[in-house]
Amino acid sequence: MEKAIAKAGALIEAMEYIRQFRGRIVVVKLGGSILDDEELQKKLLTDIAFMATVGMRPIIVHGGGKAITKAMNDAGLEAEWVQGRRYTDTRTLTIVEHTLVHKVNEPICEMLRELGCEPMGLHSLSSCVLFAEILRLDGENGRKLDLGFVGKVVNTNAQLLKTLSANGTIPVIASVAKDKNGGKLNVNADSAAGKVAAEVEAEKLVVVSDTHGIRTDLDDPESWVSSLDEKQIKEMIDDGIITDAMFPKVEACMMALEAGVKKAHIIDGRIPHSLLLEIYTDKGIGTQIIRN
Repeated sequence: MEKAIAKAGALIEAMEYIRQFRGRIVVVKLGGSILDDEELQKKLLTDIAFMATVGMRPIIVHGGGKAITKAMNDAGLEAEWVQGRRYTDTRTLTIVEHTLVHKVNEPICEMLRELGCEPMGLHSLSSCVLFAEILRLDGENGRKLDLGFVGKVVNTNAQLLKTLSANGTIPVIASVAKDKNGGKLNVNADSAAGKVAAEVEAEKLVVVSDTHGIRTDLDDPESWVSSLDEKQIKEMIDDGIITDAMFPKVEACMMALEAGVKKAHIIDGRIPHSLLLEIYTDKGIGTQIIRN
C-alpha cells in the first residue's frame, strides 16, 4: 500500500511539469557509456518514450566516440588527437560515418519503435540537418591546427526538425554534418546539440553522459552542484574548474541559453530514470544551468 501511495504522489508531483512542458521541444544529447550498454540505453529511451507519450517533443542528438575508437582499432587504425579532438582523415571519416549511422543511430531508432514511438534517423546518409564549416584550432605562435575533416556546426535545418516534432516524430540526429559543398564533416555531438536546441527554440537542453553534474572539486564526486547560473559557470571556467571533457558540454549549454533556451541540464545517464527525475521532479539529480 505504501509503495502504491508513493507512486501516486510521484504522479501528482509530475502532473504540473507535464502540463508545463506539453508541446514543448526538449533536446536530449546522448553520449558516454550509455551508447555502449544496450540495457542502459533502453532504459533511457524508455524515459524519452514516456516524454513523447505525455506530450513533450523530444529531439535526440548522439555521438559515439567509444564505438568509433573501437571500429578504428578493429580496422588497424590508431586515433590521433589534437587538443582533445579526433583528427579525421578520409578513412577515419568513413569509419565515423558508418559507426554513427549503422552502429548507433539505427539501433536507437529501432529501440524507440519497439517502445511505440515514431523515430526518424537524420544523418549524412539520409536527410542531414547539421551544416558545418571546417574547424581550425589556435596553436602556438598564431598557427592554425589542422584537424582534417572536422567541422563546427554553423546552422541546422530547424524547420524540418520543428515540423517532424509537431507531427509526433522523434528526430534522432547523428553528429556528422555537411559543408556548403556537400562534403561531410565530423562534428562534436555536444556542440551540435547546443546548436540544435538554440535553433529549434527548445524549452530545455539535457546533456546525458557519465558524469553526475558539475563538480566544484574535480576530485570529490559528492561536490556536484544542483543549480548554477551563467555568471557562476563563467567564473568556474576562468578558475579552471570546468575543463577537458566537461567543457564542450558546458559550452553547448551556454550556447543554448544565450539563444533563449530557458534551462540546460547535465545529468548522469547511468542513474535509473535520471532524465525523468531531472525534468519531472522538484529536486532533480544533475546540474541545471539557468540564465542570469
